[in-house]
Amino acid sequence: MSRAVEESNRAMLRARDAMDRAYAQPLDIPALARIAHVSEAHFIRTFRATFGETPHRYLQRRRVERAMYLLARTGEPVTEICHLVGFGSLGTFSRTFHGIVGESPSAYRRRKAAPADVPSCFTKAWMRPSATAGQPVATRKPAAAGEAAAVSGPAPAAAP
Repeated sequence: MSRAVEESNRAMLRARDAMDRAYAQPLDIPALARIAHVSEAHFIRTFRATFGETPHRYLQRRRVERAMYLLARTGEPVTEICHLVGFGSLGTFSRTFHGIVGESPSAYRRRKAAPADVPSCFTKAWMRPSATAGQPVATRKPAAAGEAAAVSGPAPAAAP
């Protein structure tokens, strides 16, 4: 990896860390670009190339992750959680939550109980929303030659 790529990655990580710290605040691309020491347009392009999603989509996913935790662990109303994680309207929150998780916040809360015998690190890994959620498996990139296949599915039929 070249020195320029390494420095670019560090700059993007600094900006992403700032987003993680202030996820409930409105997204401020100019401020994030200043943290990364690049222009706004270059920041968005480089962030997407580095992390596989735009800064806006990353922030939405982080907010939904936090909302999932609050829905599962607190008794706060969905509207209050919506505002705590940084969404301005309940409709936008519900639509985004459903798009990432696959169910409404209320349905998620009803289904929230995790088995008590499973370590929390496994539960967190299993429940974390994927950046490719809602994307058909067929549109994901296949593995390169010599690598394990990235798409899971039924095993091919055995030859007779």
